[in-house]
Amino acid sequence: MIPEYRHRYNAAFTPAKYQEMLADIDQKFPGQLEFRVAETPVFIPADLRDKLIAAGSSIIDVIQQGNFKELTEAAIPAHQRVPGNEGRPDFLTFDFAVCRNANGELEPQLIEMQGFPSLYAFQSWLPGIFERHFPIPSSVSAFINSPNAVDYREEMRRFLLGDEAPENVILLEIYPDTQKTRIDFVLTKEFWGINIVCLTKIRKNGRQLFYEKDGRQIPIKRIYNRVIFDELARYPDLPGEFHLTDEVDVTWVGHPNWFFRVSKYTLPLLSGPFVPPSYYLHELTAYPEDLENYVLKPLFSFAGAGVRLHVTAADLDAITNKENYLLQRKVQYEPAVQSPDGLVKSEIRLLYIWHPDQARPTLLCGLSRLSRGEMIGVDFNKNKDWVGGTTPLFER
Repeated sequence: MIPEYRHRYNAAFTPAKYQEMLADIDQKFPGQLEFRVAETPVFIPADLRDKLIAAGSSIIDVIQQGNFKELTEAAIPAHQRVPGNEGRPDFLTFDFAVCRNANGELEPQLIEMQGFPSLYAFQSWLPGIFERHFPIPSSVSAFINSPNAVDYREEMRRFLLGDEAPENVILLEIYPDTQKTRIDFVLTKEFWGINIVCLTKIRKNGRQLFYEKDGRQIPIKRIYNRVIFDELARYPDLPGEFHLTDEVDVTWVGHPNWFFRVSKYTLPLLSGPFVPPSYYLHELTAYPEDLENYVLKPLFSFAGAGVRLHVTAADLDAITNKENYLLQRKVQYEPAVQSPDGLVKSEIRLLYIWHPDQARPTLLCGLSRLSRGEMIGVDFNKNKDWVGGTTPLFER
């Protein structure tokens, strides 16, 4: 998207160098990278960067409203509500399609959002891998409010650990060794000393939680939560002493209820130039006349599950639980990343943290995904190159 940088990068690119980069990752963390890393970062020009920042800020304005919790109470399924002090969302991630407006300018359009952590460790590490193998100008950076990766990681260390010792803070997941994002867990431990603990391994004594390390029972004071309820539902007979809905004496770094409050459920509460119109299906008295320009999304499924790109009025009439769906106006992804054999679509995810002593969240960095398919995602990009996850590099 910054032509000078793109031309320089593509001129230096070869498939062999890309394979060397992947081998570099595998040598450092053997067998840990299970998702596809794209062949290139995305160079974000200042104008698009500023629009992304403005779009994120407008969403935060809504989340900061005094009645936001009231508006999103119905987002939390009763059997998945976690007790304890929710506070504010510790993490916010907003996904934007890169589109082109009527004036021919690139602009973001909101696709989804989460009050849940993303790859905060991996996305601070991947830019350095690209820099070791390809020409990356110093006039772009992966970091928005930090000068470099060292400062970023120090800020994240303070945020994740609080006042606790690293051994009393855990990253919680279901069978973490099998997760596709496990390379992020390994980096989290390397950067911040946080142990990775499976939900099934947690021990409970009254309201106190523990995990075992070197034959010792270590008290858990803070939980960096990476458990997604949608996945937890796939294990109805999961063994273990601790359930997320138990009342326990821990501080959640990312209280699980925010996973639901800031989600697709939030989309109809938003408006603005970078937010496609969205509607709760059960509240519509009439369907949009241009229904072909809308996508149907289930409110309570995640990672793209159940999304329907092509719907008719008959399809919508047949839905008996309309309160569990929304209609969102489709966006037109603009193929704007030049690969050696054509243009590729892209999506930018902004990653925020919200410090306890700050009035607003801090935008740290981003994540980008490249696609040649109808949608962003693995199923739409099988057997294709110049697709997958990567890092956005923002013009300084």
